[in-house]
Amino acid sequence: MKILVTGGAGFIGSNFVFHMLKEHPTYRVVCLDALTYAGNLSTLDPVMENKSFEFVKGDILDRELVNKLFKEENFDFVVNFAAESHVDRSIEDPDIFLRTNIIGTQVLMDACRKYGVKRFHQVSTDEVYGDLPLNRPDLFFTEETPIHTSSPYSASKASADLLVQAYYRTFDLPITISRCSNNYGPYHFPEKLIPLMISRALNDESLPLYGKGENIRDWLYVGDHCTAIDLILHKGKVGEVYNIGGHNEKSNIEVVKTILKELNKPESLVTFVKDRAGHDMRYAIDPSKTRRELGWEPTTLFNEGIKLTIKWYLENRSWWENIISGDYKDYYEKMYSNRAGEQ
Repeated sequence: MKILVTGGAGFIGSNFVFHMLKEHPTYRVVCLDALTYAGNLSTLDPVMENKSFEFVKGDILDRELVNKLFKEENFDFVVNFAAESHVDRSIEDPDIFLRTNIIGTQVLMDACRKYGVKRFHQVSTDEVYGDLPLNRPDLFFTEETPIHTSSPYSASKASADLLVQAYYRTFDLPITISRCSNNYGPYHFPEKLIPLMISRALNDESLPLYGKGENIRDWLYVGDHCTAIDLILHKGKVGEVYNIGGHNEKSNIEVVKTILKELNKPESLVTFVKDRAGHDMRYAIDPSKTRRELGWEPTTLFNEGIKLTIKWYLENRSWWENIISGDYKDYYEKMYSNRAGEQ
């Protein structure tokens, strides 16, 4: 089996690469990543010498490169993690989100159609459903919840989902879609809530928290997410959407206080800042369909997962310190161009 993982030098994509190479050692895994600001080639160091793995630097918007790669490799599966994903950045500059998340998805699906890929899997987000009120803990997102977006980011992901479903209906492209809750774990880019708070707390810097920190997210450990996608690829029904949630709802202030307690840092580091525009209040996934049809359940409770995550950041300071300093941007030229070259 040959699998293309787009965006595999990012947070969830890299963890999925590690997962697939470990669980399916006979598979060939190719990673295509443009190495934009959130893509970090050093993240893939643990597998760069693995003969079953290959890295290709390139943009999913580059139709010529994508077609060349598909023709050469004859992929069985394509898993699309490649996306601009930070809500704050989408508010500042929506353009790249629309191009990468929508047109990039189209480019990949056109190549899948042309070269007969057996499954195109779109990695989406629970943010396409909008949000839920804080005073209705009984409500959850299901696969039938109407799409109701709040930001340019979520709108671009919802648009991609609709396009994927249209390709299934119009062209019979074999697709699946997964919508996950907030991920956390190793290799999480330091602009996101949990790694940002860990890195700043370790440096005794203020921890900026939107509004009153009341916003609730359902936290999913990244390893559990990777297991779910693996199951969807091998057992999921073509044309279906699968929700992947962690059963770990926490307010942002709860998350931050947990981090501070684990690091033995004072809560006085927390600084409440003006809320961002259109900030969703609560996300909560109902993953019962995925459990019922695929036998998947999250195995990592938040209290365990956050300890594992903090431990990883303590043991891998150079990884995130290089990102904060900007040194990681030079990693490709320093390390990789002399080893394999661009394709």
